[in-house]
Amino acid sequence: MSRVPPVDREFLDRARARQDRLTKPPGSLGRLEEAGVRLAAIQRTERPRLGPGAVVVAAADHGVTAEGVSAYPAEVTPQMVLNFLAGGAAINQIARAAGAEVYVLDVGVNGPEFPAHERLIPARVRPGTGNLVREPAMSPAEAMAALQAGENAARRAVSEGATLLAAGDMGIGNTTAAAALTAALLGLPASEVTGRGTGVDDAAYARKLAVVERALARAAAELGDLAKADPLDVAAQLGGLEIVAAAGVFLAAAAAGLPVVTDGFPVTAGALLAARLEPNLKDYLFAGHRSVEPGHARQLEALGLEPLLDLELRLGEGTGAVLAFPVLRAAAAVLAGMATFDEAGVSEG
Repeated sequence: MSRVPPVDREFLDRARARQDRLTKPPGSLGRLEEAGVRLAAIQRTERPRLGPGAVVVAAADHGVTAEGVSAYPAEVTPQMVLNFLAGGAAINQIARAAGAEVYVLDVGVNGPEFPAHERLIPARVRPGTGNLVREPAMSPAEAMAALQAGENAARRAVSEGATLLAAGDMGIGNTTAAAALTAALLGLPASEVTGRGTGVDDAAYARKLAVVERALARAAAELGDLAKADPLDVAAQLGGLEIVAAAGVFLAAAAAGLPVVTDGFPVTAGALLAARLEPNLKDYLFAGHRSVEPGHARQLEALGLEPLLDLELRLGEGTGAVLAFPVLRAAAAVLAGMATFDEAGVSEG
């Protein structure tokens, strides 16, 4: 597993001192200022710069769809992977507008192998997870393999020029897995973190909530107190292959010294897992947005993150994370390019 060094607090202090000397009233750019300071500390400079970005969209299927927890059938997962590769999905358009590359990581799609493509990373650990109500989602060894697949995908993106990185997700049924994993890691009841995902009706939502509760009870019978158990063992019981892969994306990118951006509920479950495995990761994390899923706010609170955007998104794919890339570039540009009062010869109030 990638080890993440702590950010340099000296550069954090130096960047904050420079931020306070820029030609504006202190704090007038709100949270953009703190974002710039954090970027400076990550890059170990007082003048941070961000260039091309990338998003790794991890895709996998979920056995729990057999319980009727999603508004869409499981075959949508491989269909959407092909859509990503053809450039026809929302994330493709947003990435193009935001100056980001899209990589698609097949870490657990249930279906035939995909044709070779320059942006496809084939690393299928198994064809979908087990039904987490009735059995572990995956073995601990498979969880580690999914983590490593995400790490390898991030390393490729970094080697090809990415200067900031996000994870995205595709997997019908994955908000159920994300709810179970979040509840387990944070010690919360299922009702506080389980939402409607793709937009299920009341009956399906009731089924989904019951599924998460039963899955938590089954996993607790095997591991004991889930909030105190080994995080990767908990993920093996309750998570998704793409959720664990997202954790790997964050760990490897941060280990390479890049800022990393969370997306919606499933991806942030991956960030939560990664932060439990490597606490230093939190210093490299930025929250792209806050989705309408109720558990997402609890995840961000646990990670100590404020979302850069709040657009009522609930799509996934990395869309909210990549939408935030220009905001982070602007935060870096402000700190690097604005003149101080002394440099500009402007009188202070």
